[in-house]
Amino acid sequence: MRSPFNLAHRFALICVLQLVSSFAAELGHAQTRKPTANEVAAIRDCATKNKDNPDQGERRCLFNLVAEPCIKRGGGTKSVEVACYSVENSIWDGLLNDNYKVLLDTLDADQAAKAQAMQRAWMAYRDTTCEFYYDKIQGTMATTMHAACLTRESARRAMLLEFFSRL
Repeated sequence: MRSPFNLAHRFALICVLQLVSSFAAELGHAQTRKPTANEVAAIRDCATKNKDNPDQGERRCLFNLVAEPCIKRGGGTKSVEVACYSVENSIWDGLLNDNYKVLLDTLDADQAAKAQAMQRAWMAYRDTTCEFYYDKIQGTMATTMHAACLTRESARRAMLLEFFSRL
């Protein structure tokens, strides 16, 4: 006959494993999910409404519509935060690419070459700036700050490129 400790121990172990399994499944979903149509529309609409004032657009649109609500729903762990920032970043990156294409369509060949050089330089700046969080902080918080940095820089660039295309 088994001792009560063994049965209780096994039951507790099974409960912990089920909890970890469900958390891992949820986390995996958060890390791999694509933005919803409503999330994409919310950011695009906000950016459009604030196109004449990019600073205001950043305050109103960045993080407030997708990342922060996602983080609150997901419990706020570091890995959930990174996943939520990544979801929002994918929206801003799509808008950035769309705005870049529209800008290129408004330029002559010489201007387009300069815009391409400008964009390559910006990508190097973004990557170097956001990677510096790993060098400076050297801890798990750096991953979250890196993800937020990429999102913030993509949002700023998307709004700037939209502004350039209207000049």
